[in-house]
Amino acid sequence: MKNKKSENFMNYIPVKDESITSEVAEDGNVVLKVPHNGFFDRIAQKFFHTPAVSSINLDEEGSFVWPLIDGKNNVYDISLQVKEHFGEAAEPLYPRLIKFLRIVESYRFIRFIRS
Repeated sequence: MKNKKSENFMNYIPVKDESITSEVAEDGNVVLKVPHNGFFDRIAQKFFHTPAVSSINLDEEGSFVWPLIDGKNNVYDISLQVKEHFGEAAEPLYPRLIKFLRIVESYRFIRFIRS
């Protein structure tokens, strides 16, 4: 059996999908604009009148984290900035941050690269 190295998730760098755009809403939170331009998406748009672009509203913490996902900051760097900005309100910091990042990764809004 090979000895596998355990990699620290904090060293991974999240990178945004280039097709996802964002804007800031009136309330100051980020709204992600997700295009639907696949083959089946176009069929659904034609026959079921589904939108070509979906809007995803992020909460205050997600809105703070989203701009920090720049392809340079690793998860640890982002966690330090979240802790500095939100203080104790961010606790439990690491489980919440990792859960957010895993969710946006599951929707393919971001991907992770090793640092």
